[in-house]
Amino acid sequence: MSENKTELKRSLGLIDATSLVAGSMIGSGIFIVTSAMARDIGSAAWLLVIWLVTGLITVAAALSYGELAGMMPKAGGQFVYIQRSYGRLVSFLYGWTVFTVIQTGVIAAIAVTFANYAAIFFPILDTSLFKWESGFVFSYQKVLAILSIVVLTYINTKGVESGKTVQLVLTAAKLFALFALIILGIYVGLHTDVLSNNFTHMWDASRTVVAADGTVTVTKLAGMALLGAAGATIINSLFSSDAWNNVTFIAGEIKEPKKNIPRSLFLGTVIVTIIYLLANIAYLALLPIQGTPNANDIASNGIMFASNDRVGAAAANMILGNVGAFVMAGLIMVSTFGCNSGLILSGGRLFYAMAKDNLFFKQATELNRNRVPAKALWVQCIWACVLCVSGKFGDLLTYATFASLLFYILTILGVFILRKKEPNADRPYRAFGYPFVPALYILVTSAICITLLIYDTLNTGLGLFIVVLGIPVYYFVMNKKQ
Repeated sequence: MSENKTELKRSLGLIDATSLVAGSMIGSGIFIVTSAMARDIGSAAWLLVIWLVTGLITVAAALSYGELAGMMPKAGGQFVYIQRSYGRLVSFLYGWTVFTVIQTGVIAAIAVTFANYAAIFFPILDTSLFKWESGFVFSYQKVLAILSIVVLTYINTKGVESGKTVQLVLTAAKLFALFALIILGIYVGLHTDVLSNNFTHMWDASRTVVAADGTVTVTKLAGMALLGAAGATIINSLFSSDAWNNVTFIAGEIKEPKKNIPRSLFLGTVIVTIIYLLANIAYLALLPIQGTPNANDIASNGIMFASNDRVGAAAANMILGNVGAFVMAGLIMVSTFGCNSGLILSGGRLFYAMAKDNLFFKQATELNRNRVPAKALWVQCIWACVLCVSGKFGDLLTYATFASLLFYILTILGVFILRKKEPNADRPYRAFGYPFVPALYILVTSAICITLLIYDTLNTGLGLFIVVLGIPVYYFVMNKKQ
């Protein structure tokens, strides 16, 4: 029994790990964010370029992480890598930010999206329970979002085998949904002129803004304005491609982690990148990229103004008619539910690793009889539920993704630092294309972060503030330990 309280069980193979990478990445984003991106960039070609760049830098990051994962196959993953590269303060800032906004913020955003699509089947979910003058609305949707997080947390406390089974089933379901959308969408689209029309002036970029009074303003984009718009809207596709690193958090439960973690990172990110590109081609084959807000039919709304940004549901409607929206909504609910299952499963392991290092609640080190850090999972659950109530999807997306990018940059910079500090360390896998691929990732992602600070100063500034706020918290925690 004492072993159960102190050791995680290695029971996940390569397929399980790859399923976690892909399953954690594919959530709500791919079915929603393309609408916002279409309004920001207004060009079919630039839209696909942004998704391609997102995929390339994600794969580049995964290839670089492989070296660190092989060196340090321990529970906590990225937290462990950062601590070895920079020390306890920076690793605490990472863990603090993951807890306050990165992991829990994404869990909350995806839970809200799950409830949003459930409202297609049950319109009563849109009913408000109460409102505040500040514009805050608490509806049945948020109740369902909270309930979904609680249920998935409970399932994951029953053991990694239980969580693994749920993850595999739901990942398979969401892949089926996407492949059905892609194959049927492209097939149906090729029998129309929608795709060719979207690519007639494919490089003509523009930004479309709808004012409160319904006035539509279209601004042509070129030069630095175009690069700025692309750099700002890429936050949407990066959000959709995030969470691939979660597999490193559960390194303590993966068989042959020195081999399987680097492989799963590469396989999972490549698979999802290809799927995302094909899904956006399907959208462009079914719906005009330009559209009119509040139009009478789905085609006239276009990708830009899909109802509630539900571009996945709009595309399914074009394939199957009215029933398509319900079919896609159901499959998206499965997708988001599965994504959160993976995020909840892995997040608790990071807080477990922090607690083992005296940087989180001591109780989070305890494993239940199923050899799962149940208390860490429930703490994560509580804060994610608070964010469900208090945050908006767009705000949660920006806070979480911007903060996540900052630590991706630091982690990959750690590859260079450890090559210099520990040249003789065991490296079962070496970063692909070193030093060029890791350096290119750092440069491109840094440019994106700077662009986001310029174009979305408030939200990204708040994300940065949350990171910095961890500094006094760290010293407070250290003083309490003395």
